[in-house]
Amino acid sequence: MSLFESLLALLLVAIILLRLSRHLQIPYPSMLALAGAGVAALPFMPAIEIEPHLALPLFIAPALLDAAFDLAPRELRRLWLPLFSLAVIAVLLTAAAVAWAGSALAGLPIVAAVALGAIVAPPDAAAASAVLSQLGLPRRTVAVLQGESLLNDAVALLIFATALSAWSQSAGHLGQALPRLLIAAPGGILLGLAVAAVLLPGARWLAGTLSARILEFVTTFGTWIIAERLGLSPILAVVALAMMVAHHAPARQAARDRVHAYSVWAAVVFVLNVLAFLLMGLQARTILSRLGGEELSQALGFAGLVILIVILVRLLWVMAYGIVLRRLIPRFPKLFPDTPVPTRRIGLLVSWCGMRGLVTLGTAFALPADFPGRDVIVLSAFAVVLGTLVLQGFTIVPLIRILGIQPDRSLNKDLSAARAAIMDAALTSLTDETGPAADAVRKEYEIEGQIARDIEDPQRETEYDRLRRKAIAAQRSTLVALRRAGTIPEDVFHRLEEELDWSELAATPPDRLALDDS
Repeated sequence: MSLFESLLALLLVAIILLRLSRHLQIPYPSMLALAGAGVAALPFMPAIEIEPHLALPLFIAPALLDAAFDLAPRELRRLWLPLFSLAVIAVLLTAAAVAWAGSALAGLPIVAAVALGAIVAPPDAAAASAVLSQLGLPRRTVAVLQGESLLNDAVALLIFATALSAWSQSAGHLGQALPRLLIAAPGGILLGLAVAAVLLPGARWLAGTLSARILEFVTTFGTWIIAERLGLSPILAVVALAMMVAHHAPARQAARDRVHAYSVWAAVVFVLNVLAFLLMGLQARTILSRLGGEELSQALGFAGLVILIVILVRLLWVMAYGIVLRRLIPRFPKLFPDTPVPTRRIGLLVSWCGMRGLVTLGTAFALPADFPGRDVIVLSAFAVVLGTLVLQGFTIVPLIRILGIQPDRSLNKDLSAARAAIMDAALTSLTDETGPAADAVRKEYEIEGQIARDIEDPQRETEYDRLRRKAIAAQRSTLVALRRAGTIPEDVFHRLEEELDWSELAATPPDRLALDDS
């Protein structure tokens, strides 16, 4: 079976598994990990290798862009302390602990051990945050996990790039590669900001066209390639590009372009996840066939040890961080403004949200074929992804119930205040308007303004919305009947269908418009 046929088959399986994951409230990468492991057990699946130089831009660039688009610079300032703790210190501790085990216990060269540590260090916290947000957990916790999933990727990938550079250019001496990192990191950020400065004004020319999406893909991958050619950090370049565009684009982008862009990128990241787990299973089977006897037993034993290390290091660090803050914040409140005292229950939950995912897989694929200890490193990385996604992914919801963490209702309060403000602005703009049309629109906004002030459910459906959707459903039924009868041509049908679609979206409560993860 070819790669394309295998991918189609896994996509079909993924549809079923993802519906099941949503029903069971399990992060969907956990189901994909099981599917990838199942692929490894199928004897008729082909042996497929991906070009190492292609792996990082293909898998990592879209994932970084998607994560960075949801994290505003002001969130970095507001959450700097927990983000620094998780995305920098926790990653460095994990990478160091795994590197020590790789060098001391598995006999890996120091550069290879550091590469392994960097590969398995960054958790894919976004996988957990999707489930956490559905359960109404503290918004600050969800925001920290989302920010962590971006920043820890950047930190770990910088370590990985340094190790790879040391191996390829300096005969394995990490110290000689560090000076390049001091130039690559700030240079990558400046490149991303420069590309964003050019892209934002230029994107207006392509507004409302499919070419706008093509430009986004070309810009994302082009930024990565240019950064690599200049010896800068492609990771930080893409992150800086995405954060700048996310901060400035909303005021310049039409609603249709925004909805289309979000849908396209969500689909791309999802398909890349499916492809990555498929390749994981195929490469794992190839590696297992090459290793035999005692060598295989040692590799599997070491992989199990790496799983234990990454889980324990995160658990110990997060709990130690919480203990320190619980002692320091009451004594020095001015040093920690707007920093709530972390509870033990939240600390346990955050420490358990350490599932590895797409970034670990993509970095493992990027190892050159002749990299020292590649088989052990890749097998360990795959084991960590599979082990954490299954062990932690399947138990995160029961853990929340055991800990008794109460839902956070503050989102509705903030939604109510913001929606009331924009409804008041709408009514103010209609003050000088007269006539039946103005009265009808004014009445609609008055009703929505009253609902917006309801803290319990500021986005609930209005009677106006219900009646409007009922009328649109009748219009759609008649339109379909006209098409089936051959009364109207196809171009007329599709034009009117599009009009009804946008009208229906406008009459639908916002909380019903979000696409499910599955």
